[in-house]
Parts: sequence; C-alpha cells; structure tokens
Amino acid sequence: MYNIFVADDHTMIRQGLKKILEEVPGYKVIGECGDGLQIIPQIRKLRPELILLDISLPNLRGIEVIKKIRKFDKTIKILVLTMHKNEEYVYECLTGGAQGYILKEDADTELLSAIQQIQIGKIYVSSSFTSD
Repeated sequence: MYNIFVADDHTMIRQGLKKILEEVPGYKVIGECGDGLQIIPQIRKLRPELILLDISLPNLRGIEVIKKIRKFDKTIKILVLTMHKNEEYVYECLTGGAQGYILKEDADTELLSAIQQIQIGKIYVSSSFTSD
C-alpha cells in the first residue's frame, strides 16, 4: 500500500483527490489537512510515503512546509499541486526538496502519472511548463 497525505485549504479539493486516489489499487489516503501549521505534526505521526501539497495554505505556505519536512525526513516524496503557474515557485519547491510540481489545471490528465514518476524516483513538472 502506498500511503498518501493530502494538504489543501479547500475541503472539496481534498475530498476529490481522496476519491480519485483511493480508486487506484495500492493507493491509500491516510490523512489530510487544510492548514500549513497542522501538516508537520500529522506527517510525523502518520509517516506517509507521499504528500500532495498545495502552496497556498493558511498559516504556513507550502514552500515553508517543504523545508520543515526536509529537516526531519528526507525520504517522504512531495508533489506540489497548485494553481500557481510560476517558474520561480517551481524552482523554489524543487530546490527545497519537492519531487514534483503539477498545476491543478493539469491534474485531471497528469496527476496519476506524476505520482507514478515520483514513486520510481523521477522528478515531475507539469506539461504546461514545457508546452509554452
């Protein structure tokens, strides 16, 4: 079982992601939250293999969350899932320790392949950045 944690400030997005992911054999959403400050204690307790992380979270931005996670765990995979089509954010997230950056607008066609690529140790960036 591949354990996933979902962090997004919109409940409907979290619920939708959970529904999509749990339809995939071998994937299980073991936790979720909508506040940047709540993520770290939950990650320490639940120990997911992958975190789907929005950049725009209340109280602690996703980029800061990545840095905090990397201080105590370098093995958890992090896939940033965001609406921000900003190359600077991509750079900050990937150099901060994330393995992927996907736009919400691309998630319907790319989310599962992004997760699969990250699972096997590759870096994934939304096709929107390469097709401009």
